[in-house]
Amino acid sequence: MSTDLDLCYLPATEAISRFKAKTLSPVELMDAVIERAESVEPQINAFTFKHFDEARDQAKKAEQKYALGKRTGVLEGLPVGVKDESFIKGKPTSSGSLIMKDFVANTTSVGNERLMRAGGIVHARTATPEFSSAAYTNSRLWGVTRNPWNPLFTPGGSSGGTAASLAAGTSALGTGSDIGGSIRIPAGTCGLVGYKPPYGRNSDDPPFNLDFYCHTGPLARSVQDAILLQNVLAGPHPKDIASLRPKLRLPTTYKDIKDWRIAFSMDLGFFEVDPEVQRNTLEALEVFKSLGATVEEVDLGWTSSALDAGIQYLTHLFGSYMATLLDEHGGKMTNYVRQWAEESRKSTAAQFLHTLEVANEMYATLGPILEKYQVLVCPTNALPAVPADFDHSQDALSINGRAVNPALGWVMTTPFNSLSRCPVLTVPTGRASNGVPTSLQIVGRTYSDKDVFQAGLAYESAGHQWFNGKDSRPDLALA
Repeated sequence: MSTDLDLCYLPATEAISRFKAKTLSPVELMDAVIERAESVEPQINAFTFKHFDEARDQAKKAEQKYALGKRTGVLEGLPVGVKDESFIKGKPTSSGSLIMKDFVANTTSVGNERLMRAGGIVHARTATPEFSSAAYTNSRLWGVTRNPWNPLFTPGGSSGGTAASLAAGTSALGTGSDIGGSIRIPAGTCGLVGYKPPYGRNSDDPPFNLDFYCHTGPLARSVQDAILLQNVLAGPHPKDIASLRPKLRLPTTYKDIKDWRIAFSMDLGFFEVDPEVQRNTLEALEVFKSLGATVEEVDLGWTSSALDAGIQYLTHLFGSYMATLLDEHGGKMTNYVRQWAEESRKSTAAQFLHTLEVANEMYATLGPILEKYQVLVCPTNALPAVPADFDHSQDALSINGRAVNPALGWVMTTPFNSLSRCPVLTVPTGRASNGVPTSLQIVGRTYSDKDVFQAGLAYESAGHQWFNGKDSRPDLALA
């Protein structure tokens, strides 16, 4: 017999099956999730705007659809946490900023339009650092969001509220966006599955639909759940010139990966990697080997210029977006946003051009490697997590006694925003001694989404299943 907490961690795919079989009501699930949120939110602070009353009403309508045998969407009745940066017409969106605290959208973002049309219920908006510009989640407007596995640490960023909610059992699925690792970083710190699709696979809002570093995508507690949401989000849109045709629909079943060749790099050539991350990564490689795959270490030939170029690119474009608000609203900005904005004003076109040259140099070695191997695997984050109240504009950071870039030096995600046409799936590998999860990135050939899901599903099926019992869930004091 399921407890309310079991319902909160029920896989989204299983919840839909039970709705259809009439052994579970969307109202039961929504009530359990909302009750859970009211219990744990004071501790983790994953939500910004809550729409609980409206969500209950929508759950009742979904319940009636199932009861009467009416046509239902693929997400019908599921509570979906939506990152507080995209738009829903008539609803507030803050982007974690005091500048936008009273903003109400007059349009709906494509991804939100699609998930709501599929029957997903947006019961809450999930926290993000201001303008999604940090690898942790805290802001002057909403305060500090904490990791359910250990509240002293961050759930990552910038989709940290989504990740914290999923890990705490207060959403069935969640959305994120990834411009430097913002889906994969929080998926990694919270023991989740996160997917950065290749550029153009999922439509986005202007102007960032034309920024090839930027990707919207799903976070979930399992690979199958990530496939469920990704299949809703994917596809071309008539107003997005960058969106790919035709729509790619991922299979839900795959062949095994016996006889696959998998390339592996622990540090991508230049990252400092925490010993516990290394240990859990090596254990994950043994899972792939047990499935009949060959795992071979490769030399990408990359140097720290790969990360430097990624940061320069983000400073030039993403920082410039924030800089448009600097003169009028600088006093309302967080320190880390103000730093991005001020640095962008020093960036030159020549520096931006150099970032493109570096991306081509990086792919000149990775591309040929991926012709010999089905996928490349490496850690997602070089450190399990930084403190929850971390601020990269003010705080220093070291790994293995060596100073690293405090903004993105502790995560290994940004190089694959530079190489944005490569799909990347993050899956959990274990937990560090502080309780914070660690994880692995599975990097595919350009636009070969199915490959990373085939590897991820095989890995997940062979390994430990997260969140399916008391011992594999966060032990929240207020739970």
